[in-house]
Amino acid sequence: MFNNITGNQQESNEALCAGNPVDFKKIYDATMQMLFKVSYRIVNDEEAAEDLAHDSLIKANEKNLTFPTINDAKYWLIRVVKNASINYIKRKERERKAYEKVLYEDHRKTETGEVDLLKAESISKAREALKKLPENLQDVLMLREYADLNYKEIGRILGITEGNVKVRIFRAREQLVKIIGEDNVFLPE
Repeated sequence: MFNNITGNQQESNEALCAGNPVDFKKIYDATMQMLFKVSYRIVNDEEAAEDLAHDSLIKANEKNLTFPTINDAKYWLIRVVKNASINYIKRKERERKAYEKVLYEDHRKTETGEVDLLKAESISKAREALKKLPENLQDVLMLREYADLNYKEIGRILGITEGNVKVRIFRAREQLVKIIGEDNVFLPE
C-alpha cells in the first residue's frame, strides 16, 4: 500500500478531488492503512479505528474536497481521524461514567431534619447576601441562576455584551463568596 505512494511520485503532485471516484481510490489506497494505525493508537479498538478511518475518508468524499497533492490529503485526513478518535475516547469515558453512576448510585435518598434545616439556612444566607450586591450584579446572577438563561440571552435582556455578562457574573459570585464565606454554605451531596 505504501509502495503505491512512492511508485507514483508524479501523481502525488496532481490535484485530487475526493468526490471523483478515481481520485478517491488513490486517496483511499494511499491513506487508509495509515489512518487506521493513527486511530488504533488512540482508541485501542480495531473495529472502532476502522470505522473512524472510513468516516474520515467519507467526510472528504461527501464534502467533495480537492487537495493540491496526496500529501495535503494525508495531512487533512490525519487531523480529521485524530480528532474523531479523541472525541470517540471522550464520549466512551462519559458513557462509562454515566453507566457507573446509574449502576452504583444509591437511589434511596432520605433527608433528615438536620439536612432540611441546613438547606433552609443556606438558602436564607444566599438570599441575604444577594440583596447586598449592587443591582447590576444582582440582575445578571438572578437571570443566570434562577431564570437559567445563557450569557447571550442575558446580554440581550440587559442591553450589554456577552463578555460584560460574564464579567458581572464572575464579580457577583466573587462578592457572594466574600459576603457568605466559602465554608458557611451547606452543599448537599
